[in-house]
Amino acid sequence: MKYTLRTVLYFALTLCLVISSAAKSPIQENKNSITVPLGGNTFQTAGNDQEKIGEAGILTWSNAASEFSIYVKSSVEKEVFIALELNTQEADSEISISLNNTQDISLKKGESGSIAVGEFKLASGYNEIKLKGIKKSGNHFAQLKSLLISYEGELELAFVKDNESNRFYWGRRGPSVHLSYTLPENKNIKWFYNEVTVPVGSDPIGSYFMANGFAEGYFGIQVNSETERRILFSVWSPFKTDNPGEIPDEEKIILLKKGEDVYTGEFGNEGSGGQSFLRYDWKAGKTYHFLNSVMPDGKGNTIYTAYFKDPEIGKWMLIASFLRPKTDTWYKRPHSFLENFVPESGHLERTANYGNQWAADENGNWIELTEAKFTGDDIAKRGYRMDYAGGEKSGQFYLRNGGFFDKNEELNSMHRRKLTGLKPKINFKKLP
Repeated sequence: MKYTLRTVLYFALTLCLVISSAAKSPIQENKNSITVPLGGNTFQTAGNDQEKIGEAGILTWSNAASEFSIYVKSSVEKEVFIALELNTQEADSEISISLNNTQDISLKKGESGSIAVGEFKLASGYNEIKLKGIKKSGNHFAQLKSLLISYEGELELAFVKDNESNRFYWGRRGPSVHLSYTLPENKNIKWFYNEVTVPVGSDPIGSYFMANGFAEGYFGIQVNSETERRILFSVWSPFKTDNPGEIPDEEKIILLKKGEDVYTGEFGNEGSGGQSFLRYDWKAGKTYHFLNSVMPDGKGNTIYTAYFKDPEIGKWMLIASFLRPKTDTWYKRPHSFLENFVPESGHLERTANYGNQWAADENGNWIELTEAKFTGDDIAKRGYRMDYAGGEKSGQFYLRNGGFFDKNEELNSMHRRKLTGLKPKINFKKLP
């Protein structure tokens, strides 16, 4: 069989193109790689219909408007090669992945495992890796397990790395942060007063701005939905359980009194005890006042009472008063915290300012509290989420979390604010 020169050149060129297209990136060939599980690091960031993100990753992706973002924090700027690990593809589809550039990927029916995407550049700090659907012929664009990042040299990434102790759930909620206020020594503290301001735009659904914490419970304001906000006051039972049905009668929290329209009942999951809340349309940008007391009754029990004041109304409102059995204590461990209790909102930032803290002893003598310790939860301490901050700013304490911002505050750091001298003007005898 004879071949012309043109034919030989044609086959040679074709072979070169095939070899070239099959060749791997030097970064891709490198053995250094990090697997980012999508179950703990992914959020749906667009689309009105809620897709399902579970422990195994993106479980549903049926709507064209649905978009997802994966967040990782890089120690350095770095060229990387990204691949996606997917479940068996049910039908042909096309999706895009964006970081510093956008690359489209065609997924074929029956494909599974690692699918190469291409080269991208990670920035130093937090990176948002976006996934969008382009077209599909089946029910889902894809069902994705993880992101594989290959690199040369050294690279450290911060992300939620494992699901031990349900860390994918806690990681998607985001890091919880706290301020623990320093009390004077050798005094029986009965009252704690605090003022809280949530900046406009810093109150996404799932936010709990806890103002007045104590050793046995907490008191603050929540964003429960687009249409509902609450003032929440809870006291834990001395019986340790996450199921309120297991609490013996002699260790149950007893309601002594409650304010108008206040709901009271039991709570579980994160300890158990007595709970009260008032549906109240509090507003971001306004400052609200919180006052609560802890006092032993002299019979081996302790009474906990909480009051809330909206300055526009101008009077203290009773939330509730509970008796905690088998407890003999004054006010211990005054603190504030900021958390998100809705995992789907864990990529959104929230902030609160805490100002003018005061404590009063059993005789009603006020002491201004100007020192606080900033701490974080397990997710923060492990470095799985590093979008947290807190401390002192402009004469107030503050807490901040979510949103994947870069600059954080050192955990376990001490902070001080200036004295205000603005002692609370409260007639305790006239409180409801």
